[in-house]
Amino acid sequence: MTASPGAAGRAAEERPRRKHKTGGTAGARTLASTFAGYFVLVFFALVFLYPFVIQIANSLKTEPDAAAHPLSPVPGPLTFAAYERVFLGTDLPLWLGNSVLVTIVLTVGRIFLDSLAGYALARLRFRGRAALFSAIVAVMAVPGVVLFIPKFLVLNQLGLYDSYTALILPVIADAAGVFIMKQFFESIPVSVEEAARIDGAGVFRTFWSVVLPMARPALITLTIISFQSAWNEFPHTLVAVQSPELFTLPRGLADLVSGSLGKGTQYPLKLGGAVLATIPVAVLFVIFQRYFVRGANEGAEKG
Repeated sequence: MTASPGAAGRAAEERPRRKHKTGGTAGARTLASTFAGYFVLVFFALVFLYPFVIQIANSLKTEPDAAAHPLSPVPGPLTFAAYERVFLGTDLPLWLGNSVLVTIVLTVGRIFLDSLAGYALARLRFRGRAALFSAIVAVMAVPGVVLFIPKFLVLNQLGLYDSYTALILPVIADAAGVFIMKQFFESIPVSVEEAARIDGAGVFRTFWSVVLPMARPALITLTIISFQSAWNEFPHTLVAVQSPELFTLPRGLADLVSGSLGKGTQYPLKLGGAVLATIPVAVLFVIFQRYFVRGANEGAEKG
């Protein structure tokens, strides 16, 4: 039994319609899933950004307005009195100078020492290398609060307490940085170093002139992490110094939060200082963001 020509024609016409309807449904589903994904991303972005908006808004409010409407993102009236008082009525310039000095020394020291240690653990063969690396990894699992009393006792016994040396020396190298550099150096082909040694380069010259430039993504990552860690370091300052002239920015802001300037909430003053402390890290991350992301992607690909 054969279908009539008219029936065959109608079937041929309906077939593209069904395909078009199926394609349209799939496109609508894709569009809906994309919209839902962007909605979720925007929602969580607002959730994470809103505290910073509140921080900036309250720093631009008057004291009564901040106390009455602390969660309002619109200052009324707008005033910069809190920033003026932070600069003129506190030791912020001194804290800022101490933080800049300590952060620069710590960042440079960590980059250099962590790179040296990471390269030694990745390339040099010596007795106890595996045990030393295991100890470094174990240090990463130790809570920092456990070391407060030992740090204080050691610094006090060596006569370093309440000095710039106490702020810098105990934290000038960190286990996390050594781990990051070791893992990256192991991803670099050994043949590159062998070629340098054939040309007469020693171990340090090979590390400094050949391997280290190739580790640029890891170095940028380590720079951002070290700068942020050193700039925001607060617990270590509690056991390292007690003189106000040695306070760094986090320690000084903690002094403000404790109410050293008088009574009242003083939200604009405290949050204004917090905004000023946030700016350097935010600027650094914005400048090096693409290198940071690129380094993470390259590390993932090499891993």
